[in-house]
Amino acid sequence: MRIETERLILREIDPERDFDAWAKTMGDPRTVKFMDGKVQDRALAWRNMASIIGHWQIRGYGFFSLESKETGEWLGRVGPWYPEGWPEPEIGWTISPEHWGHGYATEAAQASLAYVFDTLGWKSAIHVILMGNEASIGVAKNIGSTFLRSQKGLAGVTDGEVVIYGQDAPTK
Repeated sequence: MRIETERLILREIDPERDFDAWAKTMGDPRTVKFMDGKVQDRALAWRNMASIIGHWQIRGYGFFSLESKETGEWLGRVGPWYPEGWPEPEIGWTISPEHWGHGYATEAAQASLAYVFDTLGWKSAIHVILMGNEASIGVAKNIGSTFLRSQKGLAGVTDGEVVIYGQDAPTK
């Protein structure tokens, strides 16, 4: 599975190729601040990667590794996600902090939306964002999603408040 945009390649996760950058990203407090807030050591980051690879096996889709076309560098993970306890199928994103501010999340999330609507046949997609994560709210708005609701807690992640943005598939 591979999707290309102007600057990016969204591809299957390759543990041998991606893990060091993945572990560094998940070990950065800035990255996990708006996830569960817990910095991951290499062992926990490995389990995190393995669970996302497992999501592909269970659901037939999941986060892609995001790679720069220009440099081949791992930039983050972006894509469809629907674990147990989630309110609806989601497009999510986690970009490595050294690559924030370049529009990669927006570009990759747009490509992921096209994939889930055109290939997987989703009728809608959401983005579950921890309260206060203004950068992710900006990405959601940039890709055409609107505020749907807020809720207390998210299974396996937080007891705190989350906001949910989303959009319906385009009509054809």
